[in-house]
Amino acid sequence: MLISPQNSTLHVQNVRSRIRQAAVAAGRDPAAVTLVAVTKAQTAESIRLAATAGVTDFGENYLQEALAKMDQFAGQALRWHFIGGIQSNNTRAMAERFDWVHSIDRLNIARRLAEQRPFHAAPLSLCIQVELVPEPNKGGVIPSEVRQLADAIAQLPKVRLRGLMCVPPPQADAAAERGVFARLRVLLEELNANGHELDTLSMGMSGDFESAIAEGATLVRIGTALFGHR
Repeated sequence: MLISPQNSTLHVQNVRSRIRQAAVAAGRDPAAVTLVAVTKAQTAESIRLAATAGVTDFGENYLQEALAKMDQFAGQALRWHFIGGIQSNNTRAMAERFDWVHSIDRLNIARRLAEQRPFHAAPLSLCIQVELVPEPNKGGVIPSEVRQLADAIAQLPKVRLRGLMCVPPPQADAAAERGVFARLRVLLEELNANGHELDTLSMGMSGDFESAIAEGATLVRIGTALFGHR
C-alpha cells in the first residue's frame, strides 16, 4: 500500500478516533489508552510519517530490524516497545535500547534485562506475557504461574513490572474477544490485590482492539489498521 503524508495522517486519525469511541463507550478516559504502532516489516519512512502524525510509541518484533530503525531516529522523542519473542543472547541490546519489553515469560530473561540495564537509564518497563488460550509455538506464562513470576520480577533492580500482555488468537465475535481480555484484566486485579501496583494491560491489535479497550486495555498494539497489510 502506498503511504503518503496525507493518508498516513488519515490512518492515524481514524485509529485514534476508534480508540476514543471505544473508551467513551466503556466509560473510560481515552487518554488512558496509548497507541503503540507496530512497525514490524515497515520502512523507516512509514515510521517517520506516523511520528509526524503524532504517534510517539512504536513496537517491534525483531531485534536487529528494530535496532536499525532506532538508529535512524536517534535523538527523537519516541518510545520503543519490544513485543516479540525473546532469546537470551539478545537481552543486552534490549536492556540498553528499549523503553518497554512486553513479552516476558521467563524469570531468567527478566533477570538478564535487570542486570544489563545501564545504571544511568530509567528502569525498564516490563509486562508479563500470559498464554490465555493454548497455542503451539507461542510464548506466554499460563495463568496459574503468573503470580509467582510477578513476585520474583518485582524484586529485581533496574526494571519495573508494569502489567500483563496477551496475544490471543482470533475469536468468533466481540463477546468472545471480551471474554479473553477480561481474563487478563482479572489476573491483573488479583496481582494488585496481593500487593502489586500494576497499571498496564497490553492487549488488543487491529482486529480486536475495541474489545480490549472495553476490558481495560491501556496499550493497544496496532499495525495493519495504520499501515495496511504487509
